[in-house]
Amino acid sequence: MKVRFVGAGPGAPDLITIRGKEWLESADIIIYAGSLVNPKLLEYAGKDCVVYNSATMTLEEVMEVMVQGHRDGKQVVRLHTGDPSVYGAIREQMDLLQQQGIAFEVCPGVSALFGAAASLGLEYTLPGITQTLIVTRAEGRTAVPEKEKLVNLAKAQASMAIYLSAGLLPAVQTDLLAGGYKEETPAAIVYKATWPEEKIMYCTVGSLAKTGEENQIKNTAIILVGEALHTSDYERSRLYAPDFTTGYREAKE
Repeated sequence: MKVRFVGAGPGAPDLITIRGKEWLESADIIIYAGSLVNPKLLEYAGKDCVVYNSATMTLEEVMEVMVQGHRDGKQVVRLHTGDPSVYGAIREQMDLLQQQGIAFEVCPGVSALFGAAASLGLEYTLPGITQTLIVTRAEGRTAVPEKEKLVNLAKAQASMAIYLSAGLLPAVQTDLLAGGYKEETPAAIVYKATWPEEKIMYCTVGSLAKTGEENQIKNTAIILVGEALHTSDYERSRLYAPDFTTGYREAKE
């Protein structure tokens, strides 16, 4: 039996994958990220399932529950917000499991940047505007490599999804402007994307800090930046152009 890591999705209980839901239903033990995961997802658990909130636990305490549960023949599920591969801190858990000789498997989830895009009706990669999406965070208590600081990433002028930075909006705004985004570059702050209390705040790079302060945004929000957020001046996709030949159809005159 393998320890299972599950991506809970961005918030809405029905945005978990079918596989993730089935894994929750079959769990004997669930350790969930209580500060971020919608607790309604725990309703998928069986009545005898034992649930732990990792928000009050250290890594060592989480691992103790995982390892002991596995040794007792229990099906252990570690429930992370969004997709566990994005700021999920799962690598350290997987490495420790491997050291104990315990196998694991991962179920991906819908990350907040995709939940936010769905709410905004947004496509991050518009032909003629940008073909790149940068997923990053501002530097806070967790350091960011010099070459990955916002001021450097902003030079690409691509679409950007900035996690874990809602409490750092003045610094985010300063770095984005210093890196080359214009004051009027479209931006948005999406609080609790896909949750019932979701709030979308459209703004510009030059008004990010003011928008966050006026709406008292401090956490659980994703910051989106780039021309793709608000433009009609993009090129039509070549894939579906009548004069474009593909492996499935010939170009039309």
